[in-house]
Amino acid sequence: MIENREVLQAAAKQAREKIDSCTCRILVCSGTGCIATGSQKIYEEFLKIAGDCPDLVIDFKPHDEDAHTVGVKKTGCQGVCELGPLVRIQKGDKVVQYTKVQIEDCQEIFNRTVLGDDIIESLLYRQNGVPYVAPDEIPFIAKQTRIVLENCGKYDAESFDEYLAGGGFTALQKALFEMTPAEVVDVVDQSGLRGRGGGGFPTGRKWKQVARQPEKERYVVCNGDEGDPGAFMDGSVMEGDPYKLIEGMMLAGYAVGSQNGYIYVRAEYPMSVARLRHAIKEMEDRGMLGDNILGTDFCFHMHINRGAGAFVCGEGSALTASIEGNRGMPRVKPPRTVEKGLWAKPTVLNNVETYANVPKIVLQGAEWFRSIGTENSPGCKTFSLTGAIQNTGLIEVPMGTTLREIVFDIGGGLKDGGSFKAVQTGGPSGGCLTEIHLDEPLDFESIKKFGSIIGSGGLVVMDEHTCMVEVARFFMSFTQRESCGKCVPCREGTKRMLEILEKIVSGNGEMEDLDRLEELATMVKSMALCGLGKSAPLPVLSTLRYFRDEYEEHIKEHKCRAKVCGAMRKFVINPEYCKGCGKCAKNCPVGAITGVRKECYHIDPNVCIHCQACMDGCAFDAIYMEF
Repeated sequence: MIENREVLQAAAKQAREKIDSCTCRILVCSGTGCIATGSQKIYEEFLKIAGDCPDLVIDFKPHDEDAHTVGVKKTGCQGVCELGPLVRIQKGDKVVQYTKVQIEDCQEIFNRTVLGDDIIESLLYRQNGVPYVAPDEIPFIAKQTRIVLENCGKYDAESFDEYLAGGGFTALQKALFEMTPAEVVDVVDQSGLRGRGGGGFPTGRKWKQVARQPEKERYVVCNGDEGDPGAFMDGSVMEGDPYKLIEGMMLAGYAVGSQNGYIYVRAEYPMSVARLRHAIKEMEDRGMLGDNILGTDFCFHMHINRGAGAFVCGEGSALTASIEGNRGMPRVKPPRTVEKGLWAKPTVLNNVETYANVPKIVLQGAEWFRSIGTENSPGCKTFSLTGAIQNTGLIEVPMGTTLREIVFDIGGGLKDGGSFKAVQTGGPSGGCLTEIHLDEPLDFESIKKFGSIIGSGGLVVMDEHTCMVEVARFFMSFTQRESCGKCVPCREGTKRMLEILEKIVSGNGEMEDLDRLEELATMVKSMALCGLGKSAPLPVLSTLRYFRDEYEEHIKEHKCRAKVCGAMRKFVINPEYCKGCGKCAKNCPVGAITGVRKECYHIDPNVCIHCQACMDGCAFDAIYMEF
């Protein structure tokens, strides 16, 4: 039981000594991406191998001085998700990063790297043929600045002691014993930290507004819903460093006078929920959550609520309604969440990444945080880098980093030598940035000028094989399906927009449709009730702005240059190969194929439904597709 500051500091010292006494640590990535590729079996295999060695002592059990001590640990996301399962071998300050580790590699790693000093080059990260040994040497990681993700990959994600060993709860101690609540609010305000969930509202200003409310019952709520397709930043923090998130929420609770914190986690994040529950129980058992924390008057209790998978619950008022047990739907503002949020009480509502930034800001000060990033967007931002990129994964870079640095320096460029076409930022509520924007800084202000938003941090890289009309249709399909239906502009406007986009990709579009589409998008953007509805048309507006020629090609020429839209395909019979057997005509379900036996048959494109039955059934490869 940790009853006071002195006991906590002693526990931290002991935890650090345990790690330092370990001859070697095998750090197996146990983020969702690596688990999906088999890292749990890798972890179990290393435990088995280490346990079978009679002269080894596992996981810091009492041992003789001459014993070889090995710790096998499950860490959070190590970042290079494309190359999982990932394993790090740490011997003091020396760390080796292995990629694409398989079960059959474990014994060799153990014999050569854990027990010896050999490095298995075939398992190292390579870029342009150059092998990299240490994780911090890998270009994908070396070019990042990690604040929120600092502990991910270094410590056991589930261990309270290892979080302590890495400096955890030092900021909480400083706040409780050396600062007043107002001083904590001030340092967050002066740091310029802005909400990382997409809105970019100044965090300190929000905390000030809650702290000055006359109502004394207040709540701290964390938005861990993260419903954007292709986004996994918050999920990786919750499953990779849950104690940091909790510490950030505790600091918020102390700052605004709240005794209760709620974490709202999307239903598709079972591992995040499990690790948060484990962390909360560990802290409750040790007296770090509950009443009179560290012997002070500060009391704080944590609760977890699982979302039901509704994208709209990422919006603040819909999220609080869902926690209360009501249907998750946005409400008209004012009153705002800071005045009447959860159960109509003043509420601090920030996302996972925002809270995870707070401990280091309290510890190192506002000026330190402001020294990173840009003047109006200080600090770093996490992004999930996905799509047609060489290195997909989780990254954290200073605000103001350019797209070129992210895509080509960190991401390693386009896959298979593809040509860069665009990046979708901000998920379904964002827009597309093109080649002309590669050298523009990514921050809250700069990106808005080009009709997009940073959002929660999803970056989907697209190459020449991507159809921008289909991209707009895909994201509009998502937002229309996820609309809560409360307001007419979003409920009906997105539906009409989707119908027009589907009409265009099916080859039946008209030029007048582009004007209707733009008019509807502008209307929804200006009149929707909540921020999600207002940003829903951004993918359409940005693709119309930068890729209007592709829309016109679909309409005028019935052509999809990316060869994606199936309705733009034409099935053609090559007379040089056709034997006139008539099998294709028999297989056609709509009678689009006509001809005379032993002569070349013909496909009527106006009747053809593009089912591909003719091509699949042709024994002479006489039928091919053209766009």
